[in-house]
Amino acid sequence: MPEGDTIHRAARTLHTALSGQRVERFESVFAHLTRVDADTPIAGRVMEQVEARGKHLLMWLSAVRSGASLVLRTHMRMHGSWHIYRPGERWQRPRHEMRIVIETAPYVAVAFTVPVAEFVDAGDVDREGPIAELGPDPLGDAFDAAAAVARLQARGDLEIADALLDQRAIAGIGNVFKSEILFAARVSPFAHVRALGPEALARIVTIAERQMRANVGETASMSAAGGRRTTNRLDPLARLWVYGRRGLPCRRCGTPIQRAKQGPDARSTYWCERCQPRLRASGLGA
Repeated sequence: MPEGDTIHRAARTLHTALSGQRVERFESVFAHLTRVDADTPIAGRVMEQVEARGKHLLMWLSAVRSGASLVLRTHMRMHGSWHIYRPGERWQRPRHEMRIVIETAPYVAVAFTVPVAEFVDAGDVDREGPIAELGPDPLGDAFDAAAAVARLQARGDLEIADALLDQRAIAGIGNVFKSEILFAARVSPFAHVRALGPEALARIVTIAERQMRANVGETASMSAAGGRRTTNRLDPLARLWVYGRRGLPCRRCGTPIQRAKQGPDARSTYWCERCQPRLRASGLGA
């Protein structure tokens, strides 16, 4: 389930492999991408950098004489992913799942089942569109925690779990981190934002930054031996506090973990009724 940590790790890997490399071949099943390629060819451009903004992955491509600098924006949604291969290496997923191929001399980057992809003029990325609308990213170099708190406060009518999923308030948080952050803060996911004071919201934002950064550090792993962790426990069966643990005992108090569908998109929320009581929505803990 790609959330901000997954996208930032992917961007780091792609940047290491592709930055500074000339694009030798570009291929896509998306007609709107191939039309851009036909007008201002992608082959011949240099991959300047790859970065993540929330759940969006941005590939910055140099200008050529026939066109301006471009950015390829992709969003993984639930099942998309980027892979890196050596030229000629067998792909780990079938050809029919391919959506984009970017080939350089040393590496080939392949996007599989990525549902959202577009080319944007580099000068427009931060001025309009989905990237310009994003809230502060806890994994960004210039993360503004105070701005994130202010954006959450502006969503006073939302339940806090839904507010955390609003990418215009704070970027990169998905369903797993939503539940894990609120458990660590001892805040009910059903508490309305207006019922939480600025200190409670600041605590939630601090925990969000801490948990997400811990999962993109140099030692964080995407392998089966690692995976997303919020408990700081080495046991691979004890990586998360509440997410995916419906009916199992809370790791703090032993109360069975609850699960419910929440919000307009009926997203799954996991919580502990004892550690996160609804009548103590603003209660905080370590």
